Amino acid sequence: MQQYSGAQAAQAPKTVEDDFDQFTKAAPESALADGLSAAFRSDQTPPFGQMLGQLFGQSSGTQRASILNTLITALGPTIVSQILSRSSAGGSSGLAGLLGSGQQEITPEQAADIPPQAIEEVAAEAEKRDPSVVDMISNVYAQHPTLIKTLGAAALTVALAKIADRQYRG
Repeated sequence: MQQYSGAQAAQAPKTVEDDFDQFTKAAPESALADGLSAAFRSDQTPPFGQMLGQLFGQSSGTQRASILNTLITALGPTIVSQILSRSSAGGSSGLAGLLGSGQQEITPEQAADIPPQAIEEVAAEAEKRDPSVVDMISNVYAQHPTLIKTLGAAALTVALAKIADRQYRG
């Protein structure tokens, strides 16, 4: 881990995926969540909404529902409904209608129909309104380290650098 202290995304070692695997086997989820939050907020990685859309696209229905429900908790069903109804991504208008009619929680089956692009838009708005949503989402995905690896070497390097800096600086 020490090799990651102060590391930059552009300096991702070739072993970053293996190092990440080793770390996740021994580390608490909270450390992984902190690292993922740093990757989501970093100027060395794509914007939070884009990264979340990428993860969402790789997620199971249950994981997608968890993410959507976290975003609904952060923004409220009315705001999520408004974003989904004006989303340029198709397939989200039915869910917008359900949320607009008062449904508070999304099922895995409903979440499976939502395109990742719609989540990008909801996540970007959620981050503007409540930056702590990044931490909430990070806590959800910290339970699924294999999915985090789909973000690529730059994001993994930023995450490991954050964890290493905390570990070695106390």
